[in-house]
Amino acid sequence: MMFPQAERIASLRILVVGDVMLDRYWFGEVNRISPEAPVPVVKVARKEDRLGGAANVARNCVALGAQATLIGLVGQDEAGQTIAALCKEAGVVAQLCHDQEQPTIQKLRVLGRQQQLLRVDFENPPSATSLAQLAQTFTQQLALHDVVVFSDYAKGALTSIEPLIALAKQQHKPVLVDPKGDNYSRYYGASSITPNRLEMQQAVGSWQSEDELTQKAQQLRQQLGLEALLITRSEQGMTIYTETGRAHTVAQAQEVFDVSGAGDTVLATLAVARAAGLSWNEAMYWANKAGSIVVGKLGTSTVTAEELR
Repeated sequence: MMFPQAERIASLRILVVGDVMLDRYWFGEVNRISPEAPVPVVKVARKEDRLGGAANVARNCVALGAQATLIGLVGQDEAGQTIAALCKEAGVVAQLCHDQEQPTIQKLRVLGRQQQLLRVDFENPPSATSLAQLAQTFTQQLALHDVVVFSDYAKGALTSIEPLIALAKQQHKPVLVDPKGDNYSRYYGASSITPNRLEMQQAVGSWQSEDELTQKAQQLRQQLGLEALLITRSEQGMTIYTETGRAHTVAQAQEVFDVSGAGDTVLATLAVARAAGLSWNEAMYWANKAGSIVVGKLGTSTVTAEELR
């Protein structure tokens, strides 16, 4: 099975909407323990900023060769400016809505000897004004795109996702959602959702067998009016549930180095593959392959179509 040709992918226009964040990495050396508390002292040698959350999904779509427009919220601050600059650098068309009241979401990771020692999160719920601005931008951009991807990190940008899905469905646009929380009724009418194993448990409860999981998954798929429900299951691979039944693909990662951002890569690859005309099962195969490659890289990274081919 071949990944779609570059010419086919280049014409695809993907609209990514959701929680935009800046992933900051501080790399350093650890040679001693602090005299003030039993913690390592990190002497920072290098800093790196990367696109995170929905912005990383858009970046992954572009890395695969597609066109991507990003809609999300940032603050009137340096981190927001950095996200805009990184989007431009990555080839992502950024339609960022500026929140006058809240800062840009940031995740700061401190690493020593390639190991994450600490993560510090900066986040606040968005203002009502910025959410209205996001909905308006979405309405303006929707008709210009082939596929809609919602990246929900439960940070507030998709608080009112229901009317956005309804509008996309009205315009016959496929809608792929990476969900959060336990109230999946919010995603009613989407084409697919891609929960991980833990998120699926939060939504439907635990299961004792594959048969019980299939029953719960198909029931949830039907309740939400989905074409497909894809569960990412770490070392167990991925399982997809559609009207025709269940399909599974085993994990291919040789070495797991860092899982941060792997879900973004899976979602982006699934969206690109579907937009290019592949079946859900074929799209899952490539999403699994992409996820297996990206966990072998440090931090929020991307996979190219060349790597997949």
